[in-house]
Amino acid sequence: MKILVVGNGGREHALLWKLRRDAPEAELFVTHANGGMHGLATSVPLASGEIQAIAGWAEQNAIDLTIVGPEAPLAEGIVDHFSTHGLPVFGPTKAAAQIEASKAFAKTLMQRHGIPTAAFQVFDDRAAAKAYVREMGGPLVVKASGLAAGKGVMVCDDTAQALAAVAEIMEHAAFGVAGAQVVIEERMTGEELSVFALTDGENVLPMLPAQDHKRVGEGETGPNTGGMGAYAPVALATPELMARVEAEILRPTIAAMAAEGHTFRGLLYAGLMLTPDGPKVVEFNARFGDPETQVVLPLLRSSLLVPMLAIARGESIAGTTLEWAPGAAATTVLASGGYPGDYSTGVAIDLPAEVERMEDVVIFHAGTQRAEDGALATSGGRVLAVTALAPTVAQAAERSRAAAERITYEGRHFRRDIGWREIARAGNHA
Repeated sequence: MKILVVGNGGREHALLWKLRRDAPEAELFVTHANGGMHGLATSVPLASGEIQAIAGWAEQNAIDLTIVGPEAPLAEGIVDHFSTHGLPVFGPTKAAAQIEASKAFAKTLMQRHGIPTAAFQVFDDRAAAKAYVREMGGPLVVKASGLAAGKGVMVCDDTAQALAAVAEIMEHAAFGVAGAQVVIEERMTGEELSVFALTDGENVLPMLPAQDHKRVGEGETGPNTGGMGAYAPVALATPELMARVEAEILRPTIAAMAAEGHTFRGLLYAGLMLTPDGPKVVEFNARFGDPETQVVLPLLRSSLLVPMLAIARGESIAGTTLEWAPGAAATTVLASGGYPGDYSTGVAIDLPAEVERMEDVVIFHAGTQRAEDGALATSGGRVLAVTALAPTVAQAAERSRAAAERITYEGRHFRRDIGWREIARAGNHA
């Protein structure tokens, strides 16, 4: 079997890692392999946005399954292009990917179908947006409606902050065209939960819930990032809660998309807030999340390839079940100096061989590159995700942190409190 993964970040590295375990004999390919993928997959010299070229390459090389990692090519219609050529591809169509590519689309879909989410208004006029902020007062959340690499959300404590957020997004174009339209919503309170669900457009197969850390600073301080770490499982995600999430959010959303002519096949990622009134949707993504994938997949004992292949071929996943390993996983993201703001690339990384050989530690590369002599250097804002497995979240976090400490490069920074809420919960119940 030949499998192509589109994308070259930490999420895609984790997908390749899992696919290699599911299908040891398969030939794996990846677009523009990063510095940690060599030896795991053959690099294809195409960027993830070169949709026609990737489809042509897949056809010429008789690829049996293509898995699209990042959101941008999904939003641009890569799945539609593959499908017209009869090529099996895992991911939603362009129309279905709107659930991530347009927060306004997702919010209005939920409103029409009674799916729990925060109260909101959508604006494409900045004066009207500011007038609404003044009318409502704080606290509020201001979001760029389009794709902004996980950074287009501003959580505001008061009216002044919300007005500044509108100005930054709509006047100063901090997120480019993604901010031409904004969603302003009530600020929900509670803990967040990330839930992945495989779906064939009708049946839903939820995966192990995780919790990520979006703020750059410890104690959830500083600006939002694409994610500075994650852990799984989450004690709050009881079987009772997950049954409610499936019944009130996942299944109704998949049914709503089908009813409106946008059948969603692939991986639906529900970012949830566990409010006093129950779980509500913060946002949807149309693909695996990063860095949650780096803790969910290492705990998946059963095959990921089998349901993904069925979905890509247009088959049903009814009756499919997933088996999870006991214990926990935690991942610590090492970032470039300045991230999530401006940062340099090409910074030499010292990754000791003994760290890569540490028991129950897996290092997923995100923003790395290798020179011809094998030297490793940074190539992005989030550089490495250091995942550790252990019986408890506290032990996994400690093991992950210890490994992260031993990897060095100029400007390196990372959070040392991954899983702190879960660890506090466990301590309180000890």
